[in-house]
Amino acid sequence: MAELRKGTRITGAERDKLAAELRKKYEGGQSIRLLAESSGRSYGFVHRILSESGTTLRGRGGATRGTKKKSA
Repeated sequence: MAELRKGTRITGAERDKLAAELRKKYEGGQSIRLLAESSGRSYGFVHRILSESGTTLRGRGGATRGTKKKSA
C-alpha cells in the first residue's frame, strides 16, 4: 500500500480501493494501529473507513475489568 500524504482528502474510487485494501489486511489479523502507521493516516481515519466499509471490528484485547471469578 502506498503511503498517503497526511491530511490528503481521499474520495470516490480511490477511497473505495483503500477501504478494500485496509479491510483485507485487518481481516487478515493486522491491527488498526499498524494499518494507520503503514498507510500514514490516523487511527481515527482507519477506524472510520473500516466501519464505513462494513468491516466487523474486533474487540479490544487484554484484561477486562469486573469481579474476579471465585475458584471452587
